[in-house]
Amino acid sequence: MGLAAVASLRALLGSLEELQVASARHKGWSWQEIADVLGVSRQAAHKKYGRRFGKGR
Repeated sequence: MGLAAVASLRALLGSLEELQVASARHKGWSWQEIADVLGVSRQAAHKKYGRRFGKGR
């Protein structure tokens, strides 16, 4: 069914986003830089990923 495919794609997208945020933080990107690329606020990016990928920069 189409909805199952949508759910699978959503999970894949979430995993890919998490991987790319981790990579960006490892490379020294700020939360603002990450947020700008994702089209969200700095606070939203930090709230979603801050505990997993470190605070600051």
